[in-house]
Order: sequence, then structure tokens, then C-alpha cells
Amino acid sequence: MNQRIRVGIGGWTFEPWRNNFYPADLPHSRELEYASRQLTAIEVNGTYYSSQKPATFAKWRDETPDDFVFSLKASRFATNRRVLAEAGESIERFVNQGIAELAHKLGPIVWQFAPTKRFDAADFEAFLKLLPEKVAGIALRHVLDVRHETFMTPEYLALARRYRAATVFTDSDDYPSFADLTGDFVYARMMRTEASLPEGCTPAVFDQLGACAKVWRDGAEPAGVPRVEPAPAPAAPRDVFMYFISGAKERAPAAAMALIKRLA
Repeated sequence: MNQRIRVGIGGWTFEPWRNNFYPADLPHSRELEYASRQLTAIEVNGTYYSSQKPATFAKWRDETPDDFVFSLKASRFATNRRVLAEAGESIERFVNQGIAELAHKLGPIVWQFAPTKRFDAADFEAFLKLLPEKVAGIALRHVLDVRHETFMTPEYLALARRYRAATVFTDSDDYPSFADLTGDFVYARMMRTEASLPEGCTPAVFDQLGACAKVWRDGAEPAGVPRVEPAPAPAAPRDVFMYFISGAKERAPAAAMALIKRLA
């Protein structure tokens, strides 16, 4: 089985991590090198706010282990707009800024929409049609981070599946939380870490998360997760990406490492 469960955090630069994750004498310039050897993936938030140079992506590629993966948040200029059908230029600018330099370390691209963005089937389909399948010969995997309750409908699920775009499962009380799969991989963002717990979650929670990850990887559907539609029949094995994001962010690295340990 070649499908992988990857576990990580959002970014690698956060001052509180200097006290509870990074070694005290580690130079800031080596934070990515260190983090990528404790985790198996990182979701890059900086690409949401600004473009990067090809040399920057190449530097990230060269500083990390061969089997490491970066998920990239796509530009906000593509998703934070009234008419998504007009996002073509912003999408092209993001995809062609040099992300292909990551080569085999390029993971899913996350298209994050504002919490106020409602589901409009026609406009959303126009946006999905703009997402390219490849860049520089590298196949792209797209995942949609939808944050309005109007997306919790079979119509949205059918549309996303038609264009083979995955949907983020956000484990949070602040955003719509549904685990219906619309792509051929799983992308989960865990937002419930607690500052009072050394690893961010209780051992029981890590046991549950690990069990869910393995069920997803093996092509089945875990019981007890929120859904819009009934769980489908078992499918092919899948890649699984699980990120500890928000919540008590200072505990995110410890939580990710604890889950990696459970999975091992």
C-alpha cells in the first residue's frame, strides 16, 4: 500500500514554538529543516497572502527530507472575490509563480473561501473549471476550504466530485464541519487543541484521530464523523493529510508529533 497518512502543522514560524518545540539554540534559519524532520507535512499559509519566488520554493524543497510534502494555501486574490468566475488571472498567477520547484514535494493546493461566501452553484462551477490539472508536468491536487453552511448540501458535494476536488474536513465549532469526501484524498484540519494539555489533546482523542486516519487511508469511512450524506461503500485506498491548525496553536507541533507516534 503506497497511500500515506501525513500529519503536520500550519507554517513553521511562530514565536511560542521557540520555547516548546524548537531547540533553544536553533537559528531561525533552520526552523524548517528541524520541523520537517519531526513532522511529515506542513501547510504553508504565507502563500495565501503574497507570492513567492521560484528560488524560495526550491529552497524549501532542498531543506526538507525527500518524502516531505508541502500543502500550499492558494492566493486570497483568487478566492476572496464576489464573482469567482473572474478569478482566472489570479489563479494563473498563483500556479505559475514557481510552485513547480517543489517537484514531488508539492502536496494539495488549498483554496480557502471567506466564511461569508455562500454556495452559488453556477459561479462555483465556473471557478472549478478554471483550476488547472497540471503545472510544468506535475499533477495538481485541489482541495476546497468552504466555510459557509450553504455548502452543506448534496448539490455542492456532487459538483466538487464532478471536478475531482477534495473538500476540507474542518474539525471545529466555528466553521461548517462535514466529512463527506469529494476527491480521491482526505484533507482534515484539526482545530481543537487545548493549551492546558501538554500534547494539545487527550490520549483518547489521539486514539480516535489515528483510527479515523487509518480507516480513511484504507478506503473506508470512519463512524461518528459529521456528514451531509450517508457514507458510501468502501473505495480505493487514499492519501490522508491531517493538520493541527488554530485552537491552541502553541500545542500544534506536540499534537502532530503525538499523532505521528500513534500511527507508527
